[in-house]
Amino acid sequence: MLNLRILLVDDHPLFRDGIKSLLAARGIEVVGEARDGLEALHKARALRPDLVLMDLTMPNLGGLEATRLLKMEMPEIKVIILTASEEESDLFEAIKSGAQGYLTKSLQAETFFDLLEGVAHGEAPITRQLASKILGEFARQTREAQPAARPSQVLTEREREVLSLVAQGRTNREIGQALFLSENTIKYHLKSILAKLHLNNRAEAVAFALRSGLVNPPKDS
Repeated sequence: MLNLRILLVDDHPLFRDGIKSLLAARGIEVVGEARDGLEALHKARALRPDLVLMDLTMPNLGGLEATRLLKMEMPEIKVIILTASEEESDLFEAIKSGAQGYLTKSLQAETFFDLLEGVAHGEAPITRQLASKILGEFARQTREAQPAARPSQVLTEREREVLSLVAQGRTNREIGQALFLSENTIKYHLKSILAKLHLNNRAEAVAFALRSGLVNPPKDS
């Protein structure tokens, strides 16, 4: 059972009810619900949830602006965007706004819960398809940029392997399975990678991996 206290933010009551029922069936506590970003801020202040599942398009105050305000005031609260939008611009703006992850409402339930479990272990839930879009965007932004350092200069061989798999959108569990290591060991390697490269999160690690040539950008379809 996941030990997460969740605030649901969506302007569709039927969708909130559906997600709430799914979470309750897994023993996950929903501490509150909000119909828009403004109400979400008030509820977050009062309830201090571990995680906010935030829609994007809502009346009064949208999800992106609500995420920016919430993270400025309560940075310890994780925000995961849960939306119907698969637009790259929304994905990138959500990450810039401080969201720890981005999920689409088209996900299968099992995938949704696997990604939520990753949140409980400190992972950033982004599907492989969206990770590919992030790589593509960083490729466009950094095609002519030169990396400050190459992984071979600062990372161990094992850390380079872990970073390469992170850049492919793998979860800690999947990386551990691929390398025959425990999730705790993968977490240790990730902390070491971020510290050595002076990075803050997995998204920045993906950007570095691309700039340094550790992974190749996805080919345009």
